[in-house]
Amino acid sequence: MAIDVPASRKTRALFAYLLLADRPQRREHLCDLLWDEGPDDPRGALRWSLSKLRPVVDHGRRRLIADREAVAIDREGIVVDLQRAHHALDAEPSVANDLLAALVALREPLLAGLDMPRHERFAIWLAAERAAAERLRRSLLHRFVVSIALSPEDRLPWAREWLEADPFNADAALQLQETLQQLGRQDDAKVVKRSFADAVTEAGLPPPLAGTREPPISALPSHDMLQRQKIQFCKARDGVRLAYACVGDGPPLVKAANWLNHLELDWDAPIWAPLFQELARDHMFVRYDERGNGMSEARVTDINFEAFVCDLEAVVDAAGIDRFPLLGLSQGCAVAIAYAVRHPERVSHLILWGGYAAGWRIDATPDVVEEREAIITLVRQGWGRTDAAYRQVVTATFMPSATAEELDWFNIFQRQTVNAENAARYLEVFADIDVRAILKDVQAPTLVMHARGDRRIPLATGGELAAEIPGAEFVTLDSDNHLLLGREPASLAFVAHVRQFLSTPVLLG
Repeated sequence: MAIDVPASRKTRALFAYLLLADRPQRREHLCDLLWDEGPDDPRGALRWSLSKLRPVVDHGRRRLIADREAVAIDREGIVVDLQRAHHALDAEPSVANDLLAALVALREPLLAGLDMPRHERFAIWLAAERAAAERLRRSLLHRFVVSIALSPEDRLPWAREWLEADPFNADAALQLQETLQQLGRQDDAKVVKRSFADAVTEAGLPPPLAGTREPPISALPSHDMLQRQKIQFCKARDGVRLAYACVGDGPPLVKAANWLNHLELDWDAPIWAPLFQELARDHMFVRYDERGNGMSEARVTDINFEAFVCDLEAVVDAAGIDRFPLLGLSQGCAVAIAYAVRHPERVSHLILWGGYAAGWRIDATPDVVEEREAIITLVRQGWGRTDAAYRQVVTATFMPSATAEELDWFNIFQRQTVNAENAARYLEVFADIDVRAILKDVQAPTLVMHARGDRRIPLATGGELAAEIPGAEFVTLDSDNHLLLGREPASLAFVAHVRQFLSTPVLLG
């Protein structure tokens, strides 16, 4: 039966979080999630919300289970739309009414009306859950259009909705074309075919092979994907504890650390999580938190370029990987290059995005030095403040096309990932990077990609990097973001180019 939830938005948010988490949650964590600012007594505020939920949830049997340390909801007998949607997607054979009910339920934003941007941790969780729900909706549309016996008239609106939700999916475009042809609308089918081809070309994606259909997008919600991560720890050469994660099956793909990383928050990120999860579909994707940030040891003596390279060596050795493709993003490109030169027998392919061979201090004019040093001072003094103005100085050039919500998320993420002193130390190290002398020694086949409108690292810098690496391919993508947004076409193009590059056989000398 339907129930009326309490009017308090925080109480409703607490209810939703406990339902979707589906496991006991520590009271301390719930207080940090929803009462991180405001009440003098967060535990008292939590108790008040639980008292309002109990009569609504229990209904004759105890479903709200709480003790001094943790809180949980027993979901037996409670219908959760997301859970029902997953069951509909997994059912064999597909049940039309179940798929239809799930699609209707997911047309509205997940937990509409529960946005609370001032509560950082809840905002991050909600953004990730909404992204996962949208991926689930795309998979449901795929299953409904492809698996259910519908008349062309009934299939048409759903085929359109599928292509609108997944505009670069060749299977969705083909289904819409075929449906229009069955209805005798040949001209409309040609328009769809031409529009899809133009969109793919403009995004920089390789054209789909004739007659092929794409596999459905993974519909696992982000917290389930997180559970699939295997997070472990190892020691660097100087004893610093490093956190690394492996996720996915297949041949390995290693990502060098960059600004900034957090194994748990990265995987739920509304910005780059879709990109990471696509890479994990084809590979055992290995990434790690650099010393001084994320889940790795924060209080470290050495934060320098040599330590960064040694950290990558330690993670690869701990993961037991022999030969692998290596991915570098931004300043992680220089770390990846240095590793590839030191260990040519282990790097099968080198993939670089938004990279540079020399930091800004190399050959900088006095004006540039003054400006950049001022930014480092601002970071050191104001990084930890709840006002994001100081971090925004760094963020603005990373993702100029980001929405206000995405920028807010990234500002929060940066503060949660690294402290002020380490953030400033990172910027000092990045300024002095110089791997120009070893570019000629790279032996691995190399793909260099760069955003055409990158405002952080100019396109010309990426071109110079590619020109100095023997035999490197250079690909530009239509974006002005230094950090790709998972929702933008260039992100899909990035993954497509990586897949195409890694599928090319490597001739061993």
